[in-house]
Amino acid sequence: MSDHTNREDFLNAIAEKAGRPRHQLKDHPFEPLNDLPETTLSGHSQDELETIAKKNSEGVHVTFKTTTKADLAAALNAYIEQDAPKTMILPTTDKYADFGLTEWTNNVSPKPMYWTPGKGRDFNLKQAAAADVAIGFADYLLAESGTITVATTPGQGRGFHFLPTHYLAIIKKSNILTRSRQAMDHYDADIKAGKLQTSNINFITGPSNSGDIEMTLVVGVHGPLDMTYLVVEDM
Repeated sequence: MSDHTNREDFLNAIAEKAGRPRHQLKDHPFEPLNDLPETTLSGHSQDELETIAKKNSEGVHVTFKTTTKADLAAALNAYIEQDAPKTMILPTTDKYADFGLTEWTNNVSPKPMYWTPGKGRDFNLKQAAAADVAIGFADYLLAESGTITVATTPGQGRGFHFLPTHYLAIIKKSNILTRSRQAMDHYDADIKAGKLQTSNINFITGPSNSGDIEMTLVVGVHGPLDMTYLVVEDM
């Protein structure tokens, strides 16, 4: 028997035991209560979305910085110099060329470790956990909440974003979106077009916060101690 047949038999049995008819989605189409997912922050220019994203990112304890593609390498070097890491991890990705960072990766200090496809879960997690700094690429920045979104890929796994001590995400200004609905529309289109294969999509809203101890807010309790969003304005 097929999985579909097994599922239908199982659901029919539950409906019979409950003494109530089955509900079919085709007979009960989803009808949204409002159009807020589409209209919230709609009509804003990219400059306005960046201003909103900066305010809301800083509101969740993120350091928000901007640069240009030409100055991106220098901005990253300044960030590294500030934190003075002994160890650093970078993703394995073809995005370095897009951002003009190919030469930077060859000369950056300290010599980075890489989240490496094919090396196995334990190898990559150990490297990420040992890293003082992680510098990665975010897919989108959501202006409404100061959230970055990152699809898991073989070269930038889930642990890459949560295990290092300090974390910086590079984001194109053109990829600042209004809210989660718009991000999921993009992901849905890429998955259907075969451009993206992923096991999960991370929504990360700044470093973790906790007020459990005497109602005193502590930032960076779990995961990185701090987070920086570096927006490349001419991309």
